[in-house]
Amino acid sequence: MTTTASAPPPFGRALCAMVTPFTEEGALDLDGAQRLADRLVSEGCDGLVLNGTTGESPTTTDAEKSALIGAVREAVGDRASLVAGVGTFDTRHTVELALEAEKAGADGLLVVSPYYSKPPQDALAWHFRQIADASGLPLALYDIPGRTGTRIAPDTMIRLAEHPRIVAVKDCSYDFLGIQKVLSRTDLAYYAGCDEHNLAMYAVGGAGYVSTVANVAPRRMRSVLDAFDAGDTAGAARLQHRATPLIEGMMAAGLPGTVTAKALLGALGLPAGPVRAPLRPAGREAVEGLLRAYERLTAG
Repeated sequence: MTTTASAPPPFGRALCAMVTPFTEEGALDLDGAQRLADRLVSEGCDGLVLNGTTGESPTTTDAEKSALIGAVREAVGDRASLVAGVGTFDTRHTVELALEAEKAGADGLLVVSPYYSKPPQDALAWHFRQIADASGLPLALYDIPGRTGTRIAPDTMIRLAEHPRIVAVKDCSYDFLGIQKVLSRTDLAYYAGCDEHNLAMYAVGGAGYVSTVANVAPRRMRSVLDAFDAGDTAGAARLQHRATPLIEGMMAAGLPGTVTAKALLGALGLPAGPVRAPLRPAGREAVEGLLRAYERLTAG
């Protein structure tokens, strides 16, 4: 499966990196996940990324991951694409998760670079090809070297784009030149993985975004892309700027996006629940600041 400049993005444009709701006792909350997923899709998300790191995948079991995909599929039907995070630092385990995600009803896979072990580029490419060969689902590579310790180099991306099931990238590389190099030489659909880059990447040919902030403000995040598509580039910039305080509060204020998203969802009375250790909940002052930024964004 490949995409071209004229083809629609493989998973839609506006994707949310959905949190995984838990009960107050810390168990998987499938009812809450269904309600949250339905809200996100009803308010403008074309797709949901489940079992990513925003979904606390390092702390959920394989069985919980499969159960979440099945429950969300039941809730949203064919209204949105479901992309399952399956990346680990173990190729064999990643293949197992990929096959289970396919069985559970996922439409695509998100595969992060193996973390900690820092494989060289040839080993990294081999790892991704093993995953792509193992299932029939299209793959999005996740490049976030600040967390994994390993960059997927642009030349490696270009080589991997030759695989028929490697179709997309979620990018948190902060290398805008490298992104444009790959965009100019492949048909890979590039999704901004950092909310501050949503409009900038879209403007140079990106496919859209995988947004953490969309957990709480899906319509507002989508409105940026809608304005740009309508030819209102100045309006798109204004909408992106308007969202900046909330983006900063959720993503750049010293707390992980999972923590801030769950804190704000909880304050708004929406399904989220606690985070699992080693993460800790946001303090009252942080929650109040997030609420102020949210209210300013959504006022009027």
